[in-house]
Amino acid sequence: MFNKIMVPVDLAHIEVIEPSLKVSADMARHYQAEVCYVGVTATTPGSVARTPEEYAQKLEAFAQQRGQVHGQPVSSKMICRVDPVADLVDTLVKAIDEVEADLVVMPTHAHRHLDIVMPANGSQVASRTSASVFLVRPDANE
Repeated sequence: MFNKIMVPVDLAHIEVIEPSLKVSADMARHYQAEVCYVGVTATTPGSVARTPEEYAQKLEAFAQQRGQVHGQPVSSKMICRVDPVADLVDTLVKAIDEVEADLVVMPTHAHRHLDIVMPANGSQVASRTSASVFLVRPDANE
């Protein structure tokens, strides 16, 4: 049913997105699908990498490590934006088409009062693409 699963990742917060990484690996095994890890970074130095090229290398290493651990084919796509947070939904929607993903597995943020002023990215992505979008909630105990 699914051939390519896109997983947006934030290399600075792997522990937060771990549930969605596990779900994507399970679904990839089940459907014998490739997983494409997509990372969006800024043009300026950040906590993960000093340059976009360094970020791309770290993202590819992360993807290959996940592929070895979970045993599915993987790829990575680094996207560089001046303001990754402001452009995130548009960037992810465009990436879905570019990598030809038919499923997106992404984490949701923990529910807080900020939901009123900062809508969830997952619902916005889902409403703007023909790909299926699977949202993984964080553990209720966190």
